[in-house]
Amino acid sequence: MNSLSGFRPRGAGAVLRGSALVAMGLCWAVPAFADDVIRVVSPYQTTTLDPMRSAAAGNIETYGQLYSRLLRRNSETGALEPGLAEKWEISPEGRSYTFHLRDAQFSDGSPITAADVAFSLNRVRSDKRSAYPAPLGAVESVTAADAKTVLITLKSAFAPFLGNAEIWNTGIVSKSDVEKRGDEAAFATVPVTSGPYEVKQWKPNEKLVLQPNPHYWRKGYPKSDATVELIEITSPETRIAMLKAGEVDVVRAVPWAQIDELKAAESVDMRLEPSTTIYMTLLNHKREPFSNLKARQAAGKAIDNRAMAAAITRGYAEPANTTLPGSLDFHDKDYPGIPHDPAKAKQLLAESGMVGREVKILAAADAPSQQTALLMQAQWQAIGLKPVIVNVDSGAWWDATGKGDYDAAANWWYNETPDPDLAVRWAVCGSCGSNSYNTFYANPKVDTLVEQGTKEADQAKRAEIYKKIQKITTEEVAQIPLYYAPNAVAYSKRLQGLKLTPSLQWTLEETSIGQ
Repeated sequence: MNSLSGFRPRGAGAVLRGSALVAMGLCWAVPAFADDVIRVVSPYQTTTLDPMRSAAAGNIETYGQLYSRLLRRNSETGALEPGLAEKWEISPEGRSYTFHLRDAQFSDGSPITAADVAFSLNRVRSDKRSAYPAPLGAVESVTAADAKTVLITLKSAFAPFLGNAEIWNTGIVSKSDVEKRGDEAAFATVPVTSGPYEVKQWKPNEKLVLQPNPHYWRKGYPKSDATVELIEITSPETRIAMLKAGEVDVVRAVPWAQIDELKAAESVDMRLEPSTTIYMTLLNHKREPFSNLKARQAAGKAIDNRAMAAAITRGYAEPANTTLPGSLDFHDKDYPGIPHDPAKAKQLLAESGMVGREVKILAAADAPSQQTALLMQAQWQAIGLKPVIVNVDSGAWWDATGKGDYDAAANWWYNETPDPDLAVRWAVCGSCGSNSYNTFYANPKVDTLVEQGTKEADQAKRAEIYKKIQKITTEEVAQIPLYYAPNAVAYSKRLQGLKLTPSLQWTLEETSIGQ
């Protein structure tokens, strides 16, 4: 799924703070950390505290701190483990799942029951305001058999279901609280939570302050009593300046150009953490020139993604070889990808009859987006297209791509689980509700393979299905794969146990503060 959410106006307080820090000359300051506060600064915004209402990166990172799920993923091994459900059974035909809940409480001390689970999951899958119902698309019903037993019935056997039951929007909310206060009020300021933290204060466009949930079901967690501040700063220069000044502990989305300097800093642990992120270029299949297969293939062969990855990420990202993230299960690492071949690209473009056609490239204001757009423009111009860069903000980007009012747009997305099902449904499935991530790519053969992949229990056979999907969609240039990027995150060395997982979840409950 997509996480394009970093474009927004910066709060006035952030502007003033950033100006002061820049004026310091970006020198390293003596750290002035408070022992009882962990500060994380990110460009990604928290816009809602309702776990079903948004699929943006900032909200995804927040939901993991506020709401527990039936299962949890071990942050070290990636394995699924018991969460609010201490055990479960699966029927022989693979359609019925019975989850048995542990004794657990919400942040207000009320018990977490099967009715709360059924209420929460049914909101995600059937409420019209649900931002991302796809993970529960295979579900036929969710019911409470008794206070501690949840029955989930699927429409048919669905191999990835347990993994889908662990992602960010399946967190459990209080049925009684939401019904009492209403959907808007219940999540407006201080929601009742089931996860390791509860909300202490929320200042939209500035920061979200969390404190440990005293009723959290994992006894002894969070390991630290520290308050957590999730601070929103759009400017990468300001984020780095805050780290250098000792004002924050963690910087999310470190610019590629700053990585080497931070690696050399004695007080900073600069990490390139594993991710399921793919940077790619969307092509609009609804209109010319990219409704034409040969024009898409020409555009793909014109792009030198190896050189692009080296130029934009300073060599920290790996060139992408298929339409799916490289770290997913069943990724075909041996597939050769789209070869950079400008001569063949010119030939294909001539055969398509699209020489000289204007191509509207949507571009966001951040440096990587601008760099990507300029490189695409130059390489497409060289084969005979007439690319024009159109700079837009986040709202305009989503509006244009959703309506198909564009020709090309570089962006990134990530997958919530190691299983590729949600990835193919998001990016290349024409009948899965995503419009193949607003490219409007549609191939009935691919859609059939997507469904086969979910019903096949044999792992070797599943691998072959997803290899076929990657081959077809890459050859047909559903999107242009650019590169697989790690999560670039800088940490203060005073923190132990904190990281950002590939599913964009902070391990704050595992974190302790050293001296």
